[in-house]
Amino acid sequence: MVLFIAAISLGFLGSFHCVGMCGPIALALPLGNSSGINRILNILTYTIGRIFTYSTFGIFFGSIGKTVSLFGFQQGLSITLGLLILLSLLLPNSLVTRITGSNKIFRFFTGIKSKLSKLFLKEGKTSLFLIGLLNGLLPCGLVYMAVAGAIATADSLQGALFMAAFGLGTAPAMIAIPLFGNYLSISFRNKIRKTVPIMIGFMAVLLILRGLNLGIPYVSPKLDHSKAHLPTCHTIAGKKLCTH
Repeated sequence: MVLFIAAISLGFLGSFHCVGMCGPIALALPLGNSSGINRILNILTYTIGRIFTYSTFGIFFGSIGKTVSLFGFQQGLSITLGLLILLSLLLPNSLVTRITGSNKIFRFFTGIKSKLSKLFLKEGKTSLFLIGLLNGLLPCGLVYMAVAGAIATADSLQGALFMAAFGLGTAPAMIAIPLFGNYLSISFRNKIRKTVPIMIGFMAVLLILRGLNLGIPYVSPKLDHSKAHLPTCHTIAGKKLCTH
């Protein structure tokens, strides 16, 4: 539960941080002359598209986490992810840009931007939903942080819910941008932006605590590895019956 609250908080605070990248996309949405409820529904369609992509990430990476946990490495994975997130806070942005801007990765993202450009020329909810889907694929450090949390859930459903919670956290700001434009002052956005590393660090600490097996409910639940799952056998009416 605590981890999901962290996901929503990360999404909410991070959405102000991402206004610089996703803001122009939200402002350029092909909303036409729609107004009132219809305009809000169109913006929600775009937002649902993003959340759908994030949730799909959660299913995929949650499954990866589950595979790792089956080999008994869930605690180590959680601690490792937490440490990597903390390390990412210390890495210069230029290094991240080099990683996401090289070779095949660069061409992949260029292709997404090209498809987005074509969708902006079409109006309608289908186009808005697809714009949201593709927007969710664009490189974003905060999404990578959320993906780490999805892996740590070690479950495809929990991973999907974690990423959906992250997406819901981003919704208020991403809905407000096309509705109200740039009414949020730069000063306010800068203040929110400064809290993002704190939230990322908080989530990293939560992941580390989960892996330390401290027996703290919801934060670091105790995993009992002492009980071996050996079958218990009984002989009834000359037949040997075993239960696990």
